[in-house]
Amino acid sequence: MSYTSHAAPTAKNTIFTLIRRLHFYIGLFIAPFIFVAALTGTLYVLTPQIEGFIYKDVLTTEPQGNAQPLSQQIVAARHYAGEDTLIYAVRPAPSATDTTRVQFVDNKLGASESRSVFVDPYTLKIKGDLPVYGTSGILPLRTWLDGLHRELLLGDLGRNYSELAASWLWVAALGGVILWLGTRPRRKVKSQKGRFAAARHWHITLGLVLFVGLVFFSATGLTWSQWAGNNIDKMRAEFNWMTPQVNTNLQSQNAPVAIDPHAEHHGAAPIPAPAKQQDSMDGMDMSGMDMSTASTQTPAKRQNRADADWNTVLQAARAAGITASKVELRQPKAADKAWTVTEVDRGWPTQVDAVSVDPNTFAIIDHVWFAKFPLLAKLTRWGIDAHMGILFGLANQLILAAFGLGLCVMIVLGYRIWWIRRPAVAAIHPAQTLLSCWQALSIGWRGITLLIAVVLGYCLPLMGISLLIFVAIDIVRWMRNHHRVSAHQQAQDC
Repeated sequence: MSYTSHAAPTAKNTIFTLIRRLHFYIGLFIAPFIFVAALTGTLYVLTPQIEGFIYKDVLTTEPQGNAQPLSQQIVAARHYAGEDTLIYAVRPAPSATDTTRVQFVDNKLGASESRSVFVDPYTLKIKGDLPVYGTSGILPLRTWLDGLHRELLLGDLGRNYSELAASWLWVAALGGVILWLGTRPRRKVKSQKGRFAAARHWHITLGLVLFVGLVFFSATGLTWSQWAGNNIDKMRAEFNWMTPQVNTNLQSQNAPVAIDPHAEHHGAAPIPAPAKQQDSMDGMDMSGMDMSTASTQTPAKRQNRADADWNTVLQAARAAGITASKVELRQPKAADKAWTVTEVDRGWPTQVDAVSVDPNTFAIIDHVWFAKFPLLAKLTRWGIDAHMGILFGLANQLILAAFGLGLCVMIVLGYRIWWIRRPAVAAIHPAQTLLSCWQALSIGWRGITLLIAVVLGYCLPLMGISLLIFVAIDIVRWMRNHHRVSAHQQAQDC
């Protein structure tokens, strides 16, 4: 870019210069984070089949007549894990060739992780013992890739990298489209040739093709973020856009409460601590049981008794309309709470219905049907599942892989454009900066852009912080160039 012209810039040119400078800074400083997020996300969505192959012996079995009752499968798992180990959830075998997962609480594991014992439904043989993560129930390979994508395996500190990438991704995409609209030829001209022209052509082409996806993944990624995600949750709660959750209170007929559909990614562990004394009798068939003996048992033993009514609860849920093959059962968390049976199939069509079951009468206390979710709650569910590559199965995976690789190529091309056009010698005239471009705007446009920056900085804190850093860098650069110009002029005067 040449800075030899001293003609007063028009408002349009000044705005484009501001957008161009911001687009350049995003590409220079934020693009590496976006590149890593895109690459690790691509690896994650391509690995379900690989994980299934690696853990095939754990996940599958050979049908051998009729499966044993679910309660007997749980007894086998508890005998293996230890009688005092607290059950977190149970996922019955979804098909004749699958194993049953009995998930136990393990305080040694990370947030949203549980210890899963895999039981052969026919022989009651223990097929495996592995940690699983989140509602999706992914195994160690994909859990590692998920942590790499989300936080670079650095915990909460690492989550800032992915939030920074998601905060700026949509701005970079929108800014690129605006620059293209404002600078594209209004008539056909002879196509340019050369390395720069080719890199610029494909950078722009990929940006336009991927634009909708860039905005989509930026928005859905922010819902998982640490700082912006909290603001999004507050807004959704304020407008009653949260996902309904089945009511488990036996003493209340209140409407279903709301739940965050991706709380497992926020770093909050939903795995319960060992049951307290008053929680010990939840969900158990107490008929014929010596109460004096029960009072001397440990809480974990009483909550995990072999005669817990797993079969009856599952049958009641099936009769109430829980039809998905993939379901999860959870015992009552307190004396006045109910069982829950939840569908966990997030493919298409989405099956995430849930019911709560009275532990005494096995009557249905409450139900939540996905078909009756508010539209925004449905869109949130679908958006999250599409982001994870599970909504439409293999097709979803291939689309995400193509998108992720395309984004990586586009970033590399952006760096190539900068490298080819980088100046051999720094310009003498002070470069246009974000601050100087903003000052050249009219008072009205200054107010509008400042308001937008403040609002976005508040809603997306990492964007606000990094924007201040951009401005500070530009100011320092302008000051250095200003001193250089002064020195050059003094040399000429001499």
